[in-house]
Amino acid sequence: MSKVVLITGGSSGIGKSIGILLASKGYTVYGTSRNPAKFTNFNEFNLLALDVRNTETIQKAVATIVQKEGRLDVLINNAGVGITGPIEETPDEEIHKAFQTNLYGPIAVMKAVLPQMRSQKSGLIINVTSIAGYMGLPYRGIYSASKGALELVTEAMRMETKMFGVEITNVAPGDFATNIAAGRYHTPVFDNSPYKEVYGNMLTEMDAHVDEGSDPKMMAEAVLSIIETKKPKIHYKVGAFMQKFSIVLKRILPDKMYEKLLMNHYKL
Repeated sequence: MSKVVLITGGSSGIGKSIGILLASKGYTVYGTSRNPAKFTNFNEFNLLALDVRNTETIQKAVATIVQKEGRLDVLINNAGVGITGPIEETPDEEIHKAFQTNLYGPIAVMKAVLPQMRSQKSGLIINVTSIAGYMGLPYRGIYSASKGALELVTEAMRMETKMFGVEITNVAPGDFATNIAAGRYHTPVFDNSPYKEVYGNMLTEMDAHVDEGSDPKMMAEAVLSIIETKKPKIHYKVGAFMQKFSIVLKRILPDKMYEKLLMNHYKL
């Protein structure tokens, strides 16, 4: 029987790459978009309306899949949003939006699929986090915090749901060549800001790193491998060697030494 997969944020970038690969391997794939009507020529896999910040749309999308397929085997919590800026100058409203999309939204989607997975006595949830979630990065602190929180939620829910036959894991990508930079909220570089010069320079550099990032197909292959693993690990990291190695360095180096490395890297 073909496994049924739900991918949030499946209309572009990493989510679309994952969906195309899984569909080619025989999985029944449902991707989501806040506005599927914008993608009139989208035919790689099924596309449903879902906004992770709107519980009603989440419930409706999950109910549609279960009604059509009778089951839901895999959730890939991929929808996310980028945000940059000095935390002091980042509007509270934008901070709340980032947490709604990157943390509260994925939690709401997990809550929506768990009753079905529990009734099946099986299911797999893969939360897409970020290597940035393993460390507080300057001018990306809100993004780091939202993704880091999802890592911890994953650890907790994984233990809570094991008795139901549900597996929960996460995969943390580094920089990938997607459209996330275009959709990212940038706190403006204010003329009278004490952060103006440093933040302005970093903003250019951060966008360049995304544009020069790895091929999203690498993430798709990693997700396929996780789905086909009988007992997934708790954490996976996908990206360039130095991005993954930075997590190891944080674990083994004294805090201040690691902070100095980051500050040197970001020219602070």
